[in-house]
Amino acid sequence: MIRSLIINPGSTSTKIGVFEDEKQILDKTLRHSTEEINQYPNIYAQKDFRKQMVVDALKEENIEISSLNVCVGRGGLLKSIPGGTYAVTDALLNDLIHPIQGEHASNLGGILAREIGDSIGVPSFIVDPVVVDEMEPVARLSGVPEVPRVSIDHPLNQKAMARKYAKSVGKKYEDVNVIVVHMGGGSSCGVHKGGRMVDVYAALNGDGAFSPERANGVPALGLVELCFSGKYTYEEMKKKIVGGGGLNAYLGTNDMREVNEMCAKGDEKAILVRDAFIYQICKNIGACATVLKGKVDQIILTGGIAYGKEVTDAIKDRVEWIAPVSVYAGEDELLALAQGALRVMNGEEEAKNY
Repeated sequence: MIRSLIINPGSTSTKIGVFEDEKQILDKTLRHSTEEINQYPNIYAQKDFRKQMVVDALKEENIEISSLNVCVGRGGLLKSIPGGTYAVTDALLNDLIHPIQGEHASNLGGILAREIGDSIGVPSFIVDPVVVDEMEPVARLSGVPEVPRVSIDHPLNQKAMARKYAKSVGKKYEDVNVIVVHMGGGSSCGVHKGGRMVDVYAALNGDGAFSPERANGVPALGLVELCFSGKYTYEEMKKKIVGGGGLNAYLGTNDMREVNEMCAKGDEKAILVRDAFIYQICKNIGACATVLKGKVDQIILTGGIAYGKEVTDAIKDRVEWIAPVSVYAGEDELLALAQGALRVMNGEEEAKNY
């Protein structure tokens, strides 16, 4: 039996879990107030504060740190790397501490895993961080050489759900061709072929369908004209694209549950916006199917929005002619991180070096 500590830091919380193999015996969210967070000049400076909270939480739950076999953290904004489970080496640790693609709370996951793991002499890993990039060369060209298409999205959940489907049909992830759509605050649509995510409509960089908080596939010239209109600052334009776009821009909410309620009451604008979200997701799926030349084993819908049958049923209605559709609602990131480490600890995979 492998006992693992999982650490998934967010901007105002740190989610932790303890697993015995794949059985979760602790699931806890440690909340951090704005006042607590704001006293630190940067994310790395929060390290000791968050580490002490994790240690204290384990003690409160009567879980001895010495009983752990491995520590796993959510990976952060590192350089682009292939998917997999990575040992938190000195080089990886350095790039988490001095991020090369920007600061993010998830950078602390690997840092805390390394510190706690080192303190008890057990290995530390990260698994499928947001910077996983396995895109084929042909998928990178955008038409503007200075702005290539890149992959910063939801690889942890996308790959976990692809593995879940493969296991359900008695196959390995490497043996299936699937399209995975993650629908949350940001949405992404990935093509998984032979164990690699070879193309993706990336959630963070304005690619693909709009989502609850992101604008994504905006007509380029119109966007350029808006940028140079003098009406908005650089920061205001960024907010229009990431954070204030999508459902937020049209309906003033980033919660699809609220949108579904508005639709149920006959709100015509809400119905149009939801239909457009579904329409764009389905167009992404159709485009992804061409990457696989139509040889799609399964289409998988996941993320928080997948809990709503109004959306998933409408997507099925448009795309089931391509391939069968499975719905794995939500995202179990703690389990996905635990499974990544478990594959290495059990000898199913080798840990990758950063």
